[in-house]
Amino acid sequence: MIKAVIFDMDGLMLDTEKLLLRYWLEAAHQCGYAMQRGHVLGIRSLAAKYAIPKLKKELGEDFDYYRVRALRIRLMNAHIDTYGLEEKPGLGVLLEYLKENGYRTAVATATDLQRTTRYLGSLDRLKYFDKVVCAPMVENGKPAPDIYLEAARQLEMPPEVCMALEDSPNGILSAYRAGMYPVMVPDLTQPDEETEKLLYRCVESLSDVILVLEEEREKSDGSKGDIK
Repeated sequence: MIKAVIFDMDGLMLDTEKLLLRYWLEAAHQCGYAMQRGHVLGIRSLAAKYAIPKLKKELGEDFDYYRVRALRIRLMNAHIDTYGLEEKPGLGVLLEYLKENGYRTAVATATDLQRTTRYLGSLDRLKYFDKVVCAPMVENGKPAPDIYLEAARQLEMPPEVCMALEDSPNGILSAYRAGMYPVMVPDLTQPDEETEKLLYRCVESLSDVILVLEEEREKSDGSKGDIK
């Protein structure tokens, strides 16, 4: 039975992947690199140690990841300071459902702790989470399983009773490797053939996760009733 739900943040809870796409491209172009949409999509949720060699292979050995990333952060922060953040549809109703039904909750994000707490705090969503785990807190970021395993450890839950909610293939792979129930809520792209093989479910919105959890509760209640 699922007892905990662990959330990615960008593109899953917050409608920020479109901003990441926009400002990765803008920053790269300002720095003189011919980055395209596909390059950005390929590094969603990907830790720097994996993203750097990938982008150097695709864009050239001179690609300065940290320079471009620093500019991207400044540009994106300026946008957020001006226009604020948007959350994804269904987030509020899902968080209330989890709270009312006693699920443990955590965030597992590639974003650093300072920005994670600022982003979620600005929307008054931070209070719904028991734990917040960010990539700098673990040795290996997504798609390695470390961040999800650390979230489960902090929640004091075995991975096999945890559902992981993700919008990107790298995040789904991380959750799958951790031995959790990977559920995809697509944002910028639908799951490809390889990602589909890893999924427990794929749903259109966060509110649909409630239906998945209700189905699991019914299965669990039914199996208990079979025991003599």
